[in-house]
Amino acid sequence: MAEKALKTSVFIWEGTDKKGAKVKGELTGQNPMLVKAHLRKQGINPLKVRKKGISLLGAGKKVKPMDIALFTRQMATMMGAGVPLLQSFDIIGEGFDNPNMRKLVDEIKQEVSSGNSLANSLRKKPQYFDELYCNLVDAGEQSGALENLLDRVATYKEKTESLKAKIRKAMTYPIAVIIVALIVSAILLIKVVPQFQSVFQGFGAELPAFTQMVVNLSEFLQEWWLAVIVGVGVIGFTFKELHKRSKKFRDALDRTILKLPIFGGIVYKSAVARYARTLSTTFAAGVPLVDALDSVSGATGNIVFKNAVSKIKQDVSTGMQLNFSMRTTSVFPNMAIQMTAIGEESGSLDEMLSKVASYYEEEVDNAVDNLTTLMEPMIMAVLGVLVGGLIVAMYLPIFQLGNVVG
Repeated sequence: MAEKALKTSVFIWEGTDKKGAKVKGELTGQNPMLVKAHLRKQGINPLKVRKKGISLLGAGKKVKPMDIALFTRQMATMMGAGVPLLQSFDIIGEGFDNPNMRKLVDEIKQEVSSGNSLANSLRKKPQYFDELYCNLVDAGEQSGALENLLDRVATYKEKTESLKAKIRKAMTYPIAVIIVALIVSAILLIKVVPQFQSVFQGFGAELPAFTQMVVNLSEFLQEWWLAVIVGVGVIGFTFKELHKRSKKFRDALDRTILKLPIFGGIVYKSAVARYARTLSTTFAAGVPLVDALDSVSGATGNIVFKNAVSKIKQDVSTGMQLNFSMRTTSVFPNMAIQMTAIGEESGSLDEMLSKVASYYEEEVDNAVDNLTTLMEPMIMAVLGVLVGGLIVAMYLPIFQLGNVVG
């Protein structure tokens, strides 16, 4: 039976080396005495050892999925090089700047050193290591090929997080442009248009329809700008809460996103890539296909694909071929289905699925790059219509006055 993991802390130390030069650093340990003993083993004479205080900035820094991907890659590299597991934790933990990540690595080390398996130690941190991750590590420990499995998991995490980053990049850029354009337009309507309006009042003539519309919009914003800001905040908060609490809303949003003109194609290819990458990784780890599809279902990130994978699992469990079941869902592209069929017939399903994943990941990469290139003229067009339209509306009465005088 595994013992309870010992609690450790980060200590800041100062001392002198064998040449008398002053050195300092940080070290994880259970108490100051053990830290001093460890420093003496390294040939350092410890002068001061104190527990590191909690930084207001560092304490709030979250452990990101990319940190977990880096941790996995380093573990795979260390074990592949023959470094013992517990020593690997020490080396990796000291390499992270994020104190929360260092704490996480140390807690896992303590669990392992007290007799737990690596997979069971990771399962105690479900907020960082999902069921798929833990199952793959467990498969590696059971088969005696942990370093190979960690390498596969590291590749899987890196590819998945890279894909998510590309999707966020594709979504963030146009949203940022729209927000900036709206802020600039609001400033012009609230601060600049009233100045023109005071000039127009001296004309005594009827304003052009376009100018009058802009003036009315300006008057509305001057009077109700606070209500508009509150309304936008309420809409944003309501959307966030609905997305968090309502499964029906999330499912409807997933289906809607896939139907969007440009972004829908990017999200679709991303989901196909994640499906193929996850299934390839789990199947290569020796997980039975039916069990692997359980993990794949949640990893696609879209309800349309989740439902399709659930149907595929039911079909495969009754003896149907994977590629034929994929075809009956009418969700997956022909290229992915054909590659899966080749993999099944040749006995290299994991390799073919990996090729499918790489192909669609590259497709997503190219689509995001193309979108970024197209966004430059789109930005100019949006700003030109909004800002340029306001300026034209303000100068229309002046042009009319010039025509009358002429």
